[in-house]
Amino acid sequence: MKPDLDLTLDRVIKAPRDLVWRAWTDPSRFERWWLPAPMTCRVDHLEARPGGALVTRMSEDGTTFVPHLDACFLVVDEGERIVFTNAIDAEWRPAAPEPVAMTAEIVLADHPEGTDYRVLVRHGSPASRDRHEELGFFDGWGAVTGQLAAIAEAEASR
Repeated sequence: MKPDLDLTLDRVIKAPRDLVWRAWTDPSRFERWWLPAPMTCRVDHLEARPGGALVTRMSEDGTTFVPHLDACFLVVDEGERIVFTNAIDAEWRPAAPEPVAMTAEIVLADHPEGTDYRVLVRHGSPASRDRHEELGFFDGWGAVTGQLAAIAEAEASR
C-alpha cells in the first residue's frame, strides 16, 4: 500500500467466505448491495473471470437507470481475491472514467468470526486519490460494505 495513492477499508464480516464471494460474483446478489441505499443498482454484465466485464447502472428513483461503472476484471482467484479496474472498460478499451480512474482489489480470508474483508483501491496520482476520498470514499465504500455484510450475515444465519 502507498498511502499517497491508495485508499483502504477493512472489516470482519460474520459470515463464511463463500457467502461473501457469492455476493461479489452472483449478479442478483451483487445488485442488492453495490450502491449505497437508497440508490438502486442494475447489473448489465458481471463475468467474474480475468478479462470479464463488470458493468452496472444506477437509479435514484428505481425507474430511470444511468451508467455507473464500466470496468474489467483483471484477477479472479476463486474465493480469495478479485481485482478490477475502470481504467479499461468492459470491451478492453482504455477509459478515462469520471470522477477517477481506479483499480480495486478485494481480498477475502478466513477469520475466527467469519471473513476478513479487505479493500485496497489504487489511484494513479495523489490528486486522484485525494479526489476519491473527498467524494466520499469511506462513506460510500463503507456503506456498501455494510450492505454486503448484512446480506452475507443474513444468509449465514438461515
